[in-house]
Amino acid sequence: MMHMTLYWSRYVTLLFDSWRTDSWPSYLLSLVACFLVSAFYQYMEDRRLRFRSLASSSSAAAAASPLLLKGGASRLARSARLGAALLFGANSAIGYLLMLAIMSFNGGVFLAIIAGLTVGYYVFRFEDEGVAVVVDNPCACA
Repeated sequence: MMHMTLYWSRYVTLLFDSWRTDSWPSYLLSLVACFLVSAFYQYMEDRRLRFRSLASSSSAAAAASPLLLKGGASRLARSARLGAALLFGANSAIGYLLMLAIMSFNGGVFLAIIAGLTVGYYVFRFEDEGVAVVVDNPCACA
């Protein structure tokens, strides 16, 4: 049975029919997994933003002195852009899986994911607050 309102129970199905919890240990292990994946999401977002800044600084350096940096900077910029794109894809997939897990409407899963995102932000991304990050798309999923 799929719940359409927030409920509190140790019986939950997450993402797949085979991922069902029927006891307290399996439920708590699932909550820990949700917590860790959501903290990892913040880590991946931090890595993606760093790759993006590396890519933009490499392209700016190549544009400023094209004769001095013939092919090295452009290769570095292309590989940094490719890395940032791959991290964006992986991070988007993790984000959508977290969203689908929250859509199980289990209160414990919701709190575990929110706590993981909060702790992950504090550990991995809190120092980025002073750094200006240009956002091309204001959509939260981008």
